[in-house]
Amino acid sequence: MLNPDVLIDKFVGSPFNSITDELLKITERAWKERRHGNMNKWKSLLYSLPSMKADYTNFTSDTVYIGSPTQLTIQQRKATYDILKSLHPWRKGPFNIFGVEVNAEWRSNLKWLRLQGKISALKNRLVLDVGCGNGYYMMRILGEGARFVFGIDPSWLFVIQFQAIMNFTPSLPIAFLPIRLDEFPTTVMRQKGIEFDSVFSMGVLYHRRDPMQHLFELADLLRPGGELILETLITITDELFVLYPQGPYAKMPNIDLIPSKRMLNSWLEESGFGDIQWIDISRTTVDEQRSTEWMTFESLIDFLDPDDWSKTVEGFPAPIRAILTAKKLTK
Repeated sequence: MLNPDVLIDKFVGSPFNSITDELLKITERAWKERRHGNMNKWKSLLYSLPSMKADYTNFTSDTVYIGSPTQLTIQQRKATYDILKSLHPWRKGPFNIFGVEVNAEWRSNLKWLRLQGKISALKNRLVLDVGCGNGYYMMRILGEGARFVFGIDPSWLFVIQFQAIMNFTPSLPIAFLPIRLDEFPTTVMRQKGIEFDSVFSMGVLYHRRDPMQHLFELADLLRPGGELILETLITITDELFVLYPQGPYAKMPNIDLIPSKRMLNSWLEESGFGDIQWIDISRTTVDEQRSTEWMTFESLIDFLDPDDWSKTVEGFPAPIRAILTAKKLTK
């Protein structure tokens, strides 16, 4: 059965073994207070997947591969396709699971290519992925040789999608808990001497009403000299500026603010970060974010002004995303 104990089992014997009791309490609270109405249906689908360990994985290619197609019969592959498809929508990818190609809304490999080779080497590092979605970037991080990858995201559907993938690779040093960053047991970790070498925050900052608090929380989890990898929406201006949509932005109701490059630099410095390196600034394209059979809802093309793709339907500048790194300063 999928329950908090099952999720915590991944941490037993890991670098986080000493805080499993605290992680269990937090996960049980989230399980009780934020349980989703579709949970029983999703769990039933999860348990219907073929019981099989993948003979092959590849986390270094654009597509994350789990298992060889020949491991499944035609009937098993059809069942796997139907079950995974029922876990719609798939936001991040692509994945290939025993030959079933999951063509997600985001071609997340393109974002990974923008940062790959431009961040500190991840080999043997303890890594946290905040707002990890279904785990695509966690698997790419693991492919870079990380010692253990810890993901957090409060979305239950993402938890189920991740569990569906990991169902076939149970022994990997990777784990996901359905908790928020402000629920993270930072104080207990510090008491136990546990710190992350790298922390990823990809597509989270602009959802926070208090971005400084988010950055302070990220800094608290890093060791001195540890690296933050931050991906976020920005505005293109040389001024200290923040765009407050005060309503939907690109049809997204939960965008609280979008800073300029200069403003974001200021926030990072005030939060205890230095050595800020801007890796990439790119306009999001309709080739990178689009509707597919695995995510049939509206996507970027529906969020842009049909007569001028440089603007959103609300008249704001179209989404521009930046990737940067920063080091936690020693004290």
